[in-house]
Amino acid sequence: MPMRYSKWLRYVVGLMVFAGLSLGWYFVTRKSGGIAPISERRAMPELVMGRLDGGEWRMTEHRGQVVLVNYWASWCAPCWEETPGLIRLSQELGPRGLAVVGVAVDEGGVAKVKKFVEEFHVPYPVTMPEPGSQMAYGMAGLPTTVLVDRQGRVAKTYVGAVRQSDFSTDVAVLLAEH
Repeated sequence: MPMRYSKWLRYVVGLMVFAGLSLGWYFVTRKSGGIAPISERRAMPELVMGRLDGGEWRMTEHRGQVVLVNYWASWCAPCWEETPGLIRLSQELGPRGLAVVGVAVDEGGVAKVKKFVEEFHVPYPVTMPEPGSQMAYGMAGLPTTVLVDRQGRVAKTYVGAVRQSDFSTDVAVLLAEH
């Protein structure tokens, strides 16, 4: 009898540990929500970056829009996972006032970035800033995405790949702000 009880107890404890880890993973990986209150938001620094297709991309030209600034690299596996959701998000919410810009931080040159953009059919502007310029803002790893409200203030910074649904939830909150 003690042997059976011991097996049962290990089974129950194992199940509880598994359930605890699963719930912990769910809440840790959940990225939506947590947008900074308006009173705590700070202005996004002016970004002026060279576009991959020519010309410049400027943050000031997007006042009045919600902006997702997505820092990524062609060698970054989580960036590959996140990009299709960003593409769908830009197509679905662009008409409602969302602007998405990709900031490629590749050091290997333009060819790899262009290949990535072509393979994924990225419809939004992609930039390649000068090395060391504006890169440090909010970057703790790749991908990093900065969500900016209609007044040009940082509402949230995400580090790591984010699901489209989580971006959608947060963007919808900012689009509804007046």
